Amino acid sequence: MSNSESILLLEDGSTFRGQSIGIEGFSVGEVVFNTSMTGYQEIITDPSYDSQIITFTNPHIGNTGINYEDMESLKVHASGVILRDIGILANSWRKNDTLQNFLKNENIVAIGGVDTRKLTKILRTTGSQNGCVMSGKIDLNIAKESIRKFNGLDGSDLAKKVTTKSIYEWNEGLTDIYNVNKLQEKKTAFKVIAYDFGIKHNILRILKDHGCDLTIVPADYSADKVLDMKPDGVFLSNGPGDPKACGYAIDNIKILLDKKIPLFGICLGFQLLALASGAKTTKMKFGHHGANHPVMNLVTKRVFITSQNHGFIVDDKALPENIVPTHVSLFDNSLQGFEIRENYAFGFQGHPEASPGPQDINLIFNKFISFMSERKNANK
Repeated sequence: MSNSESILLLEDGSTFRGQSIGIEGFSVGEVVFNTSMTGYQEIITDPSYDSQIITFTNPHIGNTGINYEDMESLKVHASGVILRDIGILANSWRKNDTLQNFLKNENIVAIGGVDTRKLTKILRTTGSQNGCVMSGKIDLNIAKESIRKFNGLDGSDLAKKVTTKSIYEWNEGLTDIYNVNKLQEKKTAFKVIAYDFGIKHNILRILKDHGCDLTIVPADYSADKVLDMKPDGVFLSNGPGDPKACGYAIDNIKILLDKKIPLFGICLGFQLLALASGAKTTKMKFGHHGANHPVMNLVTKRVFITSQNHGFIVDDKALPENIVPTHVSLFDNSLQGFEIRENYAFGFQGHPEASPGPQDINLIFNKFISFMSERKNANK
Protein backbone atom coordinates (compact mmCIF):
# COMPACT_ATOMS: atom_id res chain seq x y z
CA MET A 1 0.00 0.00 0.00
CA SER A 2 1.52 3.31 -1.08
CA ASN A 3 1.63 6.33 1.21
CA SER A 4 -0.93 9.08 0.57
CA GLU A 5 0.01 12.64 -0.32
CA SER A 6 0.99 14.96 2.52
CA ILE A 7 1.90 18.65 2.81
CA LEU A 8 3.55 20.93 5.34
CA LEU A 9 2.39 24.54 5.34
CA LEU A 10 4.24 27.21 7.35
CA GLU A 11 2.67 30.45 8.52
CA ASP A 12 4.85 32.44 6.08
CA GLY A 13 3.27 30.50 3.19
CA SER A 14 6.18 28.13 2.55
CA THR A 15 4.81 24.79 1.36
CA PHE A 16 6.51 21.39 1.28
CA ARG A 17 5.00 18.32 -0.33
CA GLY A 18 5.77 14.73 0.58
CA GLN A 19 4.17 11.44 1.54
CA SER A 20 2.25 10.51 4.66
CA ILE A 21 4.12 8.29 7.12
CA GLY A 22 1.48 8.56 9.83
CA ILE A 23 -2.31 8.74 9.93
CA GLU A 24 -4.46 10.78 7.57
CA GLY A 25 -5.76 14.11 8.86
CA PHE A 26 -4.04 17.31 9.94
CA SER A 27 -2.14 18.61 12.92
CA VAL A 28 -0.93 22.07 13.88
CA GLY A 29 1.97 23.18 16.08
CA GLU A 30 5.20 25.13 16.30
CA VAL A 31 7.66 23.72 13.76
CA VAL A 32 11.14 23.21 15.23
CA PHE A 33 14.22 21.32 14.04
CA ASN A 34 16.25 18.77 15.97
CA THR A 35 19.83 17.94 14.95
CA SER A 36 20.19 14.69 16.95
CA MET A 37 21.51 11.73 14.96
CA THR A 38 20.16 9.17 17.46
CA GLY A 39 17.44 8.94 20.07
CA TYR A 40 14.42 9.77 17.90
CA GLN A 41 12.16 7.55 20.02
CA GLU A 42 13.20 9.40 23.16
CA ILE A 43 12.59 12.73 21.42
CA ILE A 44 9.08 12.07 20.11
CA THR A 45 7.92 10.61 23.46
CA ASP A 46 9.34 13.54 25.46
CA PRO A 47 6.37 15.56 26.84
CA SER A 48 8.45 18.74 26.35
CA TYR A 49 7.56 18.53 22.63
CA ASP A 50 3.83 18.91 23.23
CA SER A 51 2.28 21.26 20.61
CA GLN A 52 5.45 21.13 18.47
CA ILE A 53 6.06 19.54 15.07
CA ILE A 54 9.57 18.08 14.99
CA THR A 55 11.77 18.34 11.90
CA PHE A 56 14.62 15.82 12.10
CA THR A 57 17.67 17.10 10.22
CA ASN A 58 19.29 13.64 10.14
CA PRO A 59 17.98 11.86 6.99
CA HIS A 60 18.28 8.36 8.48
CA ILE A 61 15.62 8.63 11.20
CA GLY A 62 13.96 5.25 11.73
CA ASN A 63 17.02 3.09 11.04
CA THR A 64 16.90 1.30 14.41
CA GLY A 65 13.13 0.94 14.57
CA ILE A 66 11.18 1.25 17.81
CA ASN A 67 11.35 -0.77 21.03
CA TYR A 68 9.01 -0.84 24.01
CA GLU A 69 11.65 -0.10 26.68
CA ASP A 70 12.86 3.33 25.55
CA MET A 71 9.64 5.31 25.93
CA GLU A 72 10.14 8.54 27.90
CA SER A 73 6.42 8.81 28.67
CA LEU A 74 3.28 6.80 28.00
CA LYS A 75 2.71 8.19 24.49
CA VAL A 76 3.97 10.46 21.69
CA HIS A 77 3.53 14.09 22.72
CA ALA A 78 4.79 15.82 19.56
CA SER A 79 2.04 17.21 17.33
CA GLY A 80 3.73 15.91 14.21
CA VAL A 81 6.94 14.56 12.70
CA ILE A 82 8.82 15.66 9.54
CA LEU A 83 11.44 13.39 7.92
CA ARG A 84 13.68 13.42 4.85
CA ASP A 85 13.84 9.77 3.86
CA ILE A 86 10.94 7.32 3.61
CA GLY A 87 11.07 3.55 4.04
CA ILE A 88 14.40 3.44 5.87
CA LEU A 89 15.55 -0.13 6.49
CA ALA A 90 15.34 -0.67 10.25
CA ASN A 91 17.79 -3.01 11.96
CA SER A 92 18.41 -3.49 15.68
CA TRP A 93 18.51 -6.46 18.01
CA ARG A 94 16.12 -4.52 20.29
CA LYS A 95 13.60 -3.59 17.56
CA ASN A 96 9.93 -4.39 18.21
CA ASP A 97 8.39 -2.30 15.42
CA THR A 98 9.12 0.23 12.68
CA LEU A 99 8.90 3.98 13.24
CA GLN A 100 6.17 4.35 10.60
CA ASN A 101 3.94 1.71 12.23
CA PHE A 102 4.57 3.31 15.61
CA LEU A 103 3.50 6.76 14.37
CA LYS A 104 0.32 5.30 12.91
CA ASN A 105 -0.48 3.36 16.08
CA GLU A 106 0.04 6.55 18.09
CA ASN A 107 -2.30 8.51 15.78
CA ILE A 108 0.40 10.97 14.71
CA VAL A 109 0.22 12.98 11.48
CA ALA A 110 3.68 12.79 9.89
CA ILE A 111 5.28 13.61 6.56
CA GLY A 112 8.31 12.10 4.80
CA GLY A 113 10.18 13.00 1.65
CA VAL A 114 10.64 16.63 2.72
CA ASP A 115 13.73 18.67 1.87
CA THR A 116 14.59 19.11 5.56
CA ARG A 117 17.78 21.01 4.76
CA LYS A 118 15.77 23.72 2.98
CA LEU A 119 13.15 23.72 5.75
CA THR A 120 15.78 24.06 8.47
CA LYS A 121 17.42 26.97 6.65
CA ILE A 122 14.04 28.74 6.59
CA LEU A 123 13.49 28.15 10.32
CA ARG A 124 17.02 29.34 11.17
CA THR A 125 16.35 32.55 9.23
CA THR A 126 12.79 33.32 10.32
CA GLY A 127 12.81 31.53 13.66
CA SER A 128 10.42 28.75 14.66
CA GLN A 129 7.11 29.12 12.81
CA ASN A 130 3.66 27.75 13.42
CA GLY A 131 2.70 25.22 10.79
CA CYS A 132 0.29 22.50 9.73
CA VAL A 133 0.97 18.97 8.49
CA MET A 134 -1.93 17.57 6.45
CA SER A 135 -2.22 14.08 4.96
CA GLY A 136 -4.82 12.37 2.77
CA LYS A 137 -7.36 14.90 1.55
CA ILE A 138 -5.42 18.15 1.12
CA ASP A 139 -7.19 21.49 1.67
CA LEU A 140 -4.83 24.45 2.00
CA ASN A 141 -7.61 26.72 3.24
CA ILE A 142 -8.23 24.43 6.20
CA ALA A 143 -4.48 24.28 6.86
CA LYS A 144 -4.20 28.10 6.79
CA GLU A 145 -7.19 28.48 9.11
CA SER A 146 -5.80 25.95 11.60
CA ILE A 147 -2.50 27.86 11.73
CA ARG A 148 -4.36 31.12 12.26
CA LYS A 149 -6.29 29.64 15.20
CA PHE A 150 -3.19 28.13 16.84
CA ASN A 151 -2.07 30.35 19.72
CA GLY A 152 1.57 29.27 19.67
CA LEU A 153 3.75 28.52 22.69
CA ASP A 154 4.36 32.08 23.90
CA GLY A 155 2.07 32.56 26.91
CA SER A 156 0.83 28.94 26.83
CA ASP A 157 0.68 26.85 29.99
CA LEU A 158 1.19 23.32 28.65
CA ALA A 159 2.50 21.81 31.90
CA LYS A 160 -1.06 21.37 33.18
CA LYS A 161 -1.92 19.62 29.90
CA VAL A 162 0.78 16.94 30.12
CA THR A 163 1.15 16.50 33.89
CA THR A 164 0.02 13.44 35.82
CA LYS A 165 -3.54 13.59 37.09
CA SER A 166 -2.71 11.79 40.34
CA ILE A 167 0.17 11.19 42.76
CA TYR A 168 2.22 8.03 42.21
CA GLU A 169 5.41 6.32 43.37
CA TRP A 170 8.31 5.46 41.05
CA ASN A 171 10.42 2.34 41.69
CA GLU A 172 12.18 1.65 38.38
CA GLY A 173 15.92 2.16 38.02
CA LEU A 174 18.16 2.00 34.97
CA THR A 175 18.32 -1.27 33.04
CA ASP A 176 21.42 -3.04 31.76
CA ILE A 177 20.12 -3.68 28.22
CA TYR A 178 22.82 -6.27 27.49
CA ASN A 179 21.95 -8.55 30.40
CA VAL A 180 18.32 -7.36 30.51
CA ASN A 181 18.36 -6.89 34.25
CA LYS A 182 18.39 -4.00 36.67
CA LEU A 183 21.65 -2.34 37.57
CA GLN A 184 22.49 -2.55 41.25
CA GLU A 185 20.43 0.07 43.05
CA LYS A 186 21.84 2.28 45.76
CA LYS A 187 20.24 2.03 49.16
CA THR A 188 17.37 4.50 49.47
CA ALA A 189 18.66 7.47 51.45
CA PHE A 190 16.54 10.47 50.42
CA LYS A 191 12.84 11.15 50.15
CA VAL A 192 12.28 13.20 46.99
CA ILE A 193 9.07 14.77 45.68
CA ALA A 194 9.16 15.31 41.90
CA TYR A 195 6.90 17.93 40.32
CA ASP A 196 5.68 16.61 36.97
CA PHE A 197 5.60 19.46 34.45
CA GLY A 198 6.16 16.90 31.65
CA ILE A 199 8.71 14.62 33.26
CA LYS A 200 10.87 12.13 31.33
CA HIS A 201 11.11 8.60 32.70
CA ASN A 202 14.90 8.51 32.49
CA ILE A 203 15.18 11.35 35.00
CA LEU A 204 13.21 9.23 37.45
CA ARG A 205 15.32 6.14 36.70
CA ILE A 206 18.54 8.04 37.42
CA LEU A 207 17.21 9.63 40.62
CA LYS A 208 16.08 6.17 41.77
CA ASP A 209 19.56 4.79 41.20
CA HIS A 210 21.01 7.69 43.18
CA GLY A 211 19.15 6.48 46.25
CA CYS A 212 15.97 8.56 46.01
CA ASP A 213 12.57 7.35 47.24
CA LEU A 214 10.39 9.05 44.62
CA THR A 215 6.87 10.42 44.79
CA ILE A 216 5.59 12.25 41.68
CA VAL A 217 2.96 14.97 42.08
CA PRO A 218 0.92 17.04 39.56
CA ALA A 219 2.24 20.36 38.25
CA ASP A 220 -0.12 22.45 40.41
CA TYR A 221 0.21 20.41 43.62
CA SER A 222 0.28 22.64 46.71
CA ALA A 223 3.72 23.37 48.19
CA ASP A 224 2.17 23.16 51.66
CA LYS A 225 1.09 19.57 50.93
CA VAL A 226 4.60 18.82 49.67
CA LEU A 227 6.07 20.20 52.92
CA ASP A 228 3.66 18.01 54.90
CA MET A 229 5.31 15.00 53.21
CA LYS A 230 8.63 16.08 54.80
CA PRO A 231 10.86 15.58 51.72
CA ASP A 232 14.64 15.73 51.77
CA GLY A 233 14.49 17.43 48.38
CA VAL A 234 12.15 18.49 45.59
CA PHE A 235 12.81 17.94 41.89
CA LEU A 236 11.38 20.34 39.28
CA SER A 237 10.97 18.55 35.96
CA ASN A 238 11.27 19.42 32.31
CA GLY A 239 8.12 20.20 30.34
CA PRO A 240 6.55 22.15 27.45
CA GLY A 241 5.25 25.69 27.06
CA ASP A 242 6.01 29.13 28.44
CA PRO A 243 7.40 29.11 32.01
CA LYS A 244 5.89 32.55 32.71
CA ALA A 245 2.41 31.04 32.21
CA CYS A 246 2.93 28.65 35.14
CA GLY A 247 2.23 31.16 37.93
CA TYR A 248 1.01 28.44 40.31
CA ALA A 249 4.38 26.62 40.00
CA ILE A 250 6.37 29.81 40.54
CA ASP A 251 4.40 30.55 43.71
CA ASN A 252 4.95 27.01 45.02
CA ILE A 253 8.69 27.18 44.34
CA LYS A 254 8.94 30.48 46.23
CA ILE A 255 7.50 28.75 49.30
CA LEU A 256 9.97 25.85 48.97
CA LEU A 257 12.89 28.27 48.52
CA ASP A 258 11.85 30.13 51.65
CA LYS A 259 11.90 26.84 53.60
CA LYS A 260 15.36 26.03 52.19
CA ILE A 261 14.24 22.67 50.83
CA PRO A 262 16.94 21.40 48.41
CA LEU A 263 15.71 22.02 44.86
CA PHE A 264 16.93 20.72 41.49
CA GLY A 265 15.38 21.95 38.23
CA ILE A 266 15.93 20.66 34.69
CA CYS A 267 14.83 22.57 31.55
CA LEU A 268 11.36 24.03 32.35
CA GLY A 269 12.08 23.33 36.02
CA PHE A 270 15.31 25.34 35.66
CA GLN A 271 13.36 28.25 34.18
CA LEU A 272 10.64 28.12 36.85
CA LEU A 273 13.26 28.09 39.60
CA ALA A 274 14.85 31.17 38.01
CA LEU A 275 11.51 33.00 37.79
CA ALA A 276 10.72 32.15 41.41
CA SER A 277 14.08 33.67 42.35
CA GLY A 278 13.39 36.96 40.56
CA ALA A 279 14.95 36.31 37.15
CA LYS A 280 13.28 36.70 33.74
CA THR A 281 12.74 34.37 30.77
CA THR A 282 12.40 35.11 27.05
CA LYS A 283 11.36 33.18 23.92
CA MET A 284 14.26 32.11 21.71
CA LYS A 285 14.40 32.56 17.95
CA PHE A 286 14.50 28.85 17.12
CA GLY A 287 15.51 27.23 20.40
CA HIS A 288 18.05 24.56 21.19
CA HIS A 289 17.05 21.08 20.00
CA GLY A 290 19.84 18.55 19.56
CA ALA A 291 22.42 16.28 21.18
CA ASN A 292 25.68 18.04 20.30
CA HIS A 293 25.55 21.28 22.29
CA PRO A 294 28.80 22.31 24.03
CA VAL A 295 28.31 23.72 27.54
CA MET A 296 31.11 25.08 29.76
CA ASN A 297 31.42 24.91 33.52
CA LEU A 298 32.33 28.49 34.48
CA VAL A 299 34.44 27.43 37.47
CA THR A 300 36.49 24.56 36.04
CA LYS A 301 36.29 25.70 32.36
CA ARG A 302 35.54 22.07 31.48
CA VAL A 303 33.39 21.65 28.35
CA PHE A 304 30.55 19.12 28.22
CA ILE A 305 28.63 17.91 25.16
CA THR A 306 24.96 17.98 26.07
CA SER A 307 21.47 17.20 24.85
CA GLN A 308 19.11 20.18 24.62
CA ASN A 309 15.42 20.78 24.04
CA HIS A 310 14.01 24.19 24.90
CA GLY A 311 12.48 27.23 23.22
CA PHE A 312 12.70 29.62 26.17
CA ILE A 313 15.78 30.85 28.01
CA VAL A 314 16.64 32.52 31.31
CA ASP A 315 17.79 36.11 30.66
CA ASP A 316 21.37 36.25 31.93
CA LYS A 317 21.36 40.06 31.70
CA ALA A 318 18.76 40.38 34.47
CA LEU A 319 19.85 37.92 37.15
CA PRO A 320 19.26 38.67 40.84
CA GLU A 321 22.41 38.79 43.00
CA ASN A 322 21.64 35.48 44.73
CA ILE A 323 21.70 33.52 41.43
CA VAL A 324 25.26 32.43 40.64
CA PRO A 325 25.78 31.25 37.01
CA THR A 326 27.56 27.89 36.79
CA HIS A 327 27.28 26.86 33.10
CA VAL A 328 26.94 28.63 29.73
CA SER A 329 26.30 27.46 26.17
CA LEU A 330 29.29 27.78 23.84
CA PHE A 331 26.87 28.09 20.91
CA ASP A 332 25.36 31.41 22.00
CA ASN A 333 26.59 32.10 25.58
CA SER A 334 23.07 31.58 26.94
CA LEU A 335 22.74 30.60 30.60
CA GLN A 336 22.79 26.84 31.09
CA GLY A 337 23.17 26.45 34.83
CA PHE A 338 23.01 28.34 38.13
CA GLU A 339 22.86 27.73 41.84
CA ILE A 340 21.50 29.49 44.91
CA ARG A 341 23.79 27.92 47.48
CA GLU A 342 22.24 29.50 50.57
CA ASN A 343 18.93 27.90 49.53
CA TYR A 344 20.41 24.53 48.48
CA ALA A 345 18.89 25.15 45.03
CA PHE A 346 20.30 24.77 41.53
CA GLY A 347 19.22 24.07 37.98
CA PHE A 348 20.45 22.99 34.56
CA GLN A 349 18.92 24.03 31.22
CA GLY A 350 19.95 21.00 29.16
CA HIS A 351 19.00 17.35 29.60
CA PRO A 352 21.61 15.46 31.66
CA GLU A 353 19.42 12.33 31.55
CA ALA A 354 19.45 12.06 27.72
CA SER A 355 19.96 8.48 26.60
CA PRO A 356 20.87 7.80 23.88
CA GLY A 357 22.91 10.94 23.75
CA PRO A 358 25.98 12.39 25.42
CA GLN A 359 26.22 11.53 29.12
CA ASP A 360 28.96 14.02 29.97
CA ILE A 361 26.79 16.11 32.26
CA ASN A 362 24.81 13.40 34.08
CA LEU A 363 27.14 13.80 37.05
CA ILE A 364 25.11 16.92 37.85
CA PHE A 365 22.64 14.62 39.62
CA ASN A 366 25.36 14.17 42.25
CA LYS A 367 24.99 17.83 43.24
CA PHE A 368 21.35 17.24 44.20
CA ILE A 369 22.43 14.36 46.45
CA SER A 370 25.17 16.57 47.89
CA PHE A 371 22.74 19.42 48.65
CA MET A 372 20.30 17.04 50.34
CA SER A 373 23.13 15.59 52.47
CA GLU A 374 24.30 19.09 53.44
CA ARG A 375 20.78 20.13 54.42
CA LYS A 376 20.28 16.95 56.48
CA ASN A 377 23.55 17.52 58.32
CA ALA A 378 22.72 21.19 58.90
CA ASN A 379 19.42 20.20 60.49
CA LYS A 380 21.21 17.84 62.84
